[in-house]
Amino acid sequence: MKARRVKDADPAAPLAENTARIVKLRLAELEGFVPRALKPGEVETQHDMRIAAKRLRYVLEITGFCLGDAGDAGRRKAKELQGVLGEMHDVDVMLPRLRDHRRRMRDEDAAAVRSSAADADDLDPELAGRAPHRTAYRGLEVLEVYLLARRRLLFERFTKLWRKQEKKGVWRSVESAADRQLELAAERRAAAERAERARLELAEAERVRREADQRAARAAEELAEAESRSV
Repeated sequence: MKARRVKDADPAAPLAENTARIVKLRLAELEGFVPRALKPGEVETQHDMRIAAKRLRYVLEITGFCLGDAGDAGRRKAKELQGVLGEMHDVDVMLPRLRDHRRRMRDEDAAAVRSSAADADDLDPELAGRAPHRTAYRGLEVLEVYLLARRRLLFERFTKLWRKQEKKGVWRSVESAADRQLELAAERRAAAERAERARLELAEAERVRREADQRAARAAEELAEAESRSV
């Protein structure tokens, strides 16, 4: 899953402001996979959600301190979520490999049994009982059953974990902390703009005052000169 680009990040802005923008986007990516990821068969969606949880966790590990306690809690919960989704993904990777391996063994055994029949008109069933991999199938079938059962258990853990996190408001707290940082940044920016306007107005007032003083001085000189000539 390709990460969405943070379009409104500003390299010149404070760290807390950029952190808030990135966290909000990564959190939106994570939550965007629900409710689809809460369905058992949505393997790809669950895999993408794992990646989203990992990205959110990495951001919070580096800059989560900007969001206070909510950032630290979000980091821990994202790591927990990534962990269970990662275990599910491991099973999802293993199952098709296991089935492919068993298929290859069947093909090899079929070829070996056919070769054992040589030029016979038909195949003796006893030949299948001497197939090279005949003792391995049961173990592989048991392993597949184990993986399927563990996958179901992990999925239950995942859904319970997600609902628990939502109930506790973990992600709402993270988003609220990010929103607060953006509000503070907007307030600081507005204050800076007001201060700049006041500075410009003061500079203009000083300029006007200096010009007025200069005009007053010239007028005083002209008045003094006129009065001296009229005596």
